[in-house]
Amino acid sequence: MAMIFSNTLYSSSPLTSTRTKPSRFSKKLKTQAQFQSMEDHDDHLHRKFMEFPYVSATRRQLMVDLMSTVEDRLDSLLLPCTLPPDVRNFKNPNGSAEASLHIRSGEKSSPIDFVIGSWIHCKIPTGVSLNITSISAFLNSSTKAPNFVVELIQSSPTSLVLILDLPHRKDLVLYPDYLKEFYQDTALDSHRQSLLKLPEVKPYVSPSLFVRSAFSPTASMLKIDVEEEEKMEEILRDHVGPAAKEVLGVWLERCEREEEDGKRVIGEEERMELDKRDKSFRKKSIEEDLDLQFPRMFGQEVSSRVVHAIKEAFGVL
Repeated sequence: MAMIFSNTLYSSSPLTSTRTKPSRFSKKLKTQAQFQSMEDHDDHLHRKFMEFPYVSATRRQLMVDLMSTVEDRLDSLLLPCTLPPDVRNFKNPNGSAEASLHIRSGEKSSPIDFVIGSWIHCKIPTGVSLNITSISAFLNSSTKAPNFVVELIQSSPTSLVLILDLPHRKDLVLYPDYLKEFYQDTALDSHRQSLLKLPEVKPYVSPSLFVRSAFSPTASMLKIDVEEEEKMEEILRDHVGPAAKEVLGVWLERCEREEEDGKRVIGEEERMELDKRDKSFRKKSIEEDLDLQFPRMFGQEVSSRVVHAIKEAFGVL
């Protein structure tokens, strides 16, 4: 009451007329301060995502290296992340599951549609923890080049599933030149073959027929089982890491070639086919995975908010 009373007295005083309006300079400073605050908050959320907090040091460093390479190499082609804070980092009501999401759309003139990175940590009732880290990059219909995906799924310190691929966006039987250009000439299958030479590594067969059909013949869909955690770290550091970086390097080189040369002319019919296939793939991916798993891990309210944002980014709302 005292503050209101004194303000009332002050506003009715003859001195009121001598008060000056805020200058343009002060308004500019206020705007700059607000912008700086938003930038600081964005940096905080980005750092939170890049922590990959629930995985081993070796795996964390691999994910940081891969994401940093993508963002550094493609920075001029990408827009800032515009996801709401409660979508960029979120938990379930009881705190047993936490996740971080980072999506950057591509500039209109670039071949990049969007890049998405995420980590998910969930304590399972059996007592173990599920930790998923992933990075995917999707191209738009200005190019027919493949997408990129790397995902590591771990439910114990001694067992891990790896998915590493450049998923095709054209039928490989109808377009054998596509198979040759992106998979044979780049020797992508050599990475899968090298990893399979390790006694701890076996092929992984997804229970989803859709997942199996979505990846290329050169995909490294592998299960790694070890007896000691130190061996898992060694395989990640000496084998999985180099393979993932080389596959990403192939993809980035193709993207940069698309941007610099602009040599591929995509006709309207082919562009429509790519758009249709891309949207069908993204929609089905959400239905098969997020629509089923997220409500179980994060509850309906959080899940609905996050999945809606992902669908919007994917262009399948």
